[in-house]
Amino acid sequence: MTKLKINGKSVEVDLDPSTPVLWALRDALGMTGTKFGCGVAACGACTVHINGVPTRSCMTPISAAVGQRITTIEAIADSRVGKALQAAWVAHDVAQCGYCQSGQIMSATALLENNKKPSDADIDVAMAGNICRCGTYQRIRQAIHAAAKTLA
Repeated sequence: MTKLKINGKSVEVDLDPSTPVLWALRDALGMTGTKFGCGVAACGACTVHINGVPTRSCMTPISAAVGQRITTIEAIADSRVGKALQAAWVAHDVAQCGYCQSGQIMSATALLENNKKPSDADIDVAMAGNICRCGTYQRIRQAIHAAAKTLA
């Protein structure tokens, strides 16, 4: 049994320690908000926070997450920043197909937790590697700026 701390709760999973965090979340714990996209940490759909740092869960083994704080999209609205971003996402009609959006919001939350007034360049750097096949990058940027303003 492997003990993990996910969204503030201690959980145990009976999985091989090399199992990616993504599959522990989705298959063992039924938390399907974190998405599988590419399996090689290139698209960002699987982004979660580990100790507040955006992390690609498809390539992170559960053994590396033991003793760490894992936060998923299911709990991101528990933070002031996450709640503001989710509201801005809706207000700016960011999502089209929506598949990548949990990873996008996780990366954007980490950005605003560390940079209260990001520039376009700051946003571009923080969001690099989060791919949106629908191409809503301008709306993502607008929503991040809007959330930053509501948090100021």
